[in-house]
Amino acid sequence: MSSSDPQNSASGSQDPASFLRSATFSRDGPAVSVENAVTANDLLLGAYDPAKLHPLAQLGDQLDYLVLDDDKTSELPGAGTAIPSRGWSDDLCYGTGTMYLSGLALGGFWGVSEGARRPLAVSNTRLRINSVLNSVTRRGTFIGNSAGVLALVYNGINSTIDSLRGKHDTAGSMAAGALTGALYKSTAGVKPALAAASVISGVAGIWSYVKKSV
Repeated sequence: MSSSDPQNSASGSQDPASFLRSATFSRDGPAVSVENAVTANDLLLGAYDPAKLHPLAQLGDQLDYLVLDDDKTSELPGAGTAIPSRGWSDDLCYGTGTMYLSGLALGGFWGVSEGARRPLAVSNTRLRINSVLNSVTRRGTFIGNSAGVLALVYNGINSTIDSLRGKHDTAGSMAAGALTGALYKSTAGVKPALAAASVISGVAGIWSYVKKSV
């Protein structure tokens, strides 16, 4: 970049800000036409040649892409089900998140139904809305948190059993469900713990069978 004004005009007696306002600049080299200018649309659509980003790069068709094993599923015997999984981390993260969100949705519907049917001392729209919101907050968080904790413990135990046995099957899933239910209700007594173990074990067995059958 060069200035058309003499260099001695920026003397000590002249204000630098005034000099910059009055200075004009010109660009050496051929001007780029508006038609050939690269726009953001070209970059987003992938129509722009990456070799033009830097002429000295000489990229051409010699781009090397990093090959990742993101699509590699678990090689554990019996792990090939209708829901692909790369291992215990996928089961732990996706399973826990799915159950938590499902519990929030189920609890929200339950709260809406409960709040809408709850009798009020005074029939008022604002009080009715407040009753619904209170029920949704109470039921949604309770079921969501409970489902998330159950899924977290179940997937952790199930992955440990699969790792120790060297395979994934319905029996291992049912055993993980039984341990999860017994642990979840362990502080309530023997009978509630056995009941929870039976229920969650049955649900885990059905879920495992459905995943393999689909």
